Amino acid sequence: MAQINKENKDNKNSNEEFNWNRVFKIVLGWSAILIGFFLIMIYTKGGESKSTEITFDQYQKLLTEKKIESATIKKSDNNYEFAGKLRNPEMLTVGGRQVNIDRFTLYLPYTNVDDSVIKAWNENIATYNIERDDGGWIGPVLNALPWILIIAFWIILMRRMQNGGSGGTKGIFSFGKSKAKMMTGSQMKITFADVAGADEAKQELSEIIEFLKSPGKFQKLGGKIPRGVLLLGPPGTGKTLLARAVAGEAGVPFFSISGADFVEMFVGVGASRVRDLFDQGKKNAPCIIFIDEIDAVGRHRGAGLGGGHDEREQTLNQLLIEMDGFEQNSGVIIIAATNRPDILDPALLRPGRFDRQVVVDRPDVKGREGILKVHTRRIPLSKDIKLDVLAKGTPGFSGADLANLVNEAALLAARRNSDSVTMRDLEDAKDKVMMGTERKSLIISEREKRTTSYHETGHVLVSKYTPEADPVHKVTIIPRGRALGVTTYLPMDEKHTYSKEYLEAMITYAMGGRAAEKLVFNEYTTGASNDIERSTSIARKMVCEFGMSEKLGPITYGNKQEEVFLGKELHEHKNYSETTQILIDDEIKKIVNAGMDRAMRILTEHIDELHRLSEVLLEREILDSDEIDKVIRGETLPPVEKNGDANNGQQAKESKETAKASETVIPES
Repeated sequence: MAQINKENKDNKNSNEEFNWNRVFKIVLGWSAILIGFFLIMIYTKGGESKSTEITFDQYQKLLTEKKIESATIKKSDNNYEFAGKLRNPEMLTVGGRQVNIDRFTLYLPYTNVDDSVIKAWNENIATYNIERDDGGWIGPVLNALPWILIIAFWIILMRRMQNGGSGGTKGIFSFGKSKAKMMTGSQMKITFADVAGADEAKQELSEIIEFLKSPGKFQKLGGKIPRGVLLLGPPGTGKTLLARAVAGEAGVPFFSISGADFVEMFVGVGASRVRDLFDQGKKNAPCIIFIDEIDAVGRHRGAGLGGGHDEREQTLNQLLIEMDGFEQNSGVIIIAATNRPDILDPALLRPGRFDRQVVVDRPDVKGREGILKVHTRRIPLSKDIKLDVLAKGTPGFSGADLANLVNEAALLAARRNSDSVTMRDLEDAKDKVMMGTERKSLIISEREKRTTSYHETGHVLVSKYTPEADPVHKVTIIPRGRALGVTTYLPMDEKHTYSKEYLEAMITYAMGGRAAEKLVFNEYTTGASNDIERSTSIARKMVCEFGMSEKLGPITYGNKQEEVFLGKELHEHKNYSETTQILIDDEIKKIVNAGMDRAMRILTEHIDELHRLSEVLLEREILDSDEIDKVIRGETLPPVEKNGDANNGQQAKESKETAKASETVIPES
């Protein structure tokens, strides 16, 4: 800690020196401006009555003809300078051309003025005075001052270009300087208390912080500080937030830079910036250097056509050397973040460079609840808020998604002129984030609306009577995004592995909408296209990847080829015969058709509930899980709440009457 205090004191002294330099530059700049204005005033003074230099003969003629009104005679060591003003402008020949002048100057060829000259002046000039020119330094300085200003301006311009202006490092001669921003512990306001949903990552990073604070505790047992920590995880999971929290907890200098800041169009700039960054880190050790999006500079070497040794690879080579080369960087810890660890160079990932790889994955239900608590700390919440229910209804959400959800809920509450955020605001915000904004302006015919209602009701009933399926959370026929209706499910618990029965249940309730359309209207529509696509995808993975086909067995069909040059895009390579392809297609078709048949059987057995639930959904347009259970049990729901729209009741009534009038006969199964 004594070393840290010493470094902080040195930084303070350097900042004071920098401030004095800045003051000096400001004073110098303003002085140059004032001198410039002074020169302009001197050189423009009397510009409207410019004097013309004439010959001695012309002067004699003007003097004898008494045309000189006034004069000023300046005496120097060698001669006299005569500056006169005429009574009236005269046309004289000057330099071979006629010039109309009223003021003139000339140097008199007199070493001393005798009485005859004085007498001539007295007789022919109305007023005159004689001044002595002592030949001081003002004249030469004024003559040389324009050149001095030009040279000074050029020097200041070159220094600013080198220094980047105002002490920065963005000048045209400072490409090799690092763009890292240094922050001290007092500037970092984020701590681990502001991070939730990543307990394992926080524990890993807590050891780094403890080592920085008390290294002797680990060194007495022979332990060495980790060289680097690589934070891996999908976008929005809080990798950068964790790094900022580490800086806030550690209380040591923290350098932050992006991987894209290293590479420029000039050769050698990236490597130079890496060297400068680590030089700054050594001077401020112990410290932390954070490189965000390191995949911009740490991409696999040799990728590309020909595998040229380009500027990015030079930068990566320099980074590898600085992290673990001949020269040891004691006290400098590297923390890097990326969401593409698969494209990083293997030399960057080995122990000794990035000793630890901390996975920051999407949070589980407990983590999501903690994240929601963090983001709602400064938001007034109503008493009906249930963050645990909201956390269960947002599977797969990252920290950034949850922050966006809370922000959308606050905006909705403000739009509704509420004093606090309610559970309804959070639910509406969740629907908006997951399914898109309500498209209330979309005009839908009653026929399409009724078809959509039966389609979504088919999903709901099949899910209700399929034991392995997830419970239904909400169903709506209000158009959102690109969908005319949406059914959402609320998983009972977090699933990391999926059984064959669960996947078959997913296919079954996905085909429930198509089965309802076939059963009620005896036709198929394009509304089930996404359901068919998802069902086919699940069935293909069951057959080709998960080995869940009895006929084909536990064999993977199709190798995934990774192309480095294309960012490791996955391309499936067909490594099986045409006969096997036919069997795969048959098995996929069999699984999907089995789900369709199962959905048809469930809906046929509960056809009355299908009609009853569809009519209620047409009237209300949105139902939650409790309302769905009441309708299935045959209970009557309370009247629909009016939201200020006078046409809602009339539209609901017309929709109900149209549905009854167009009811078709259900075919016997």
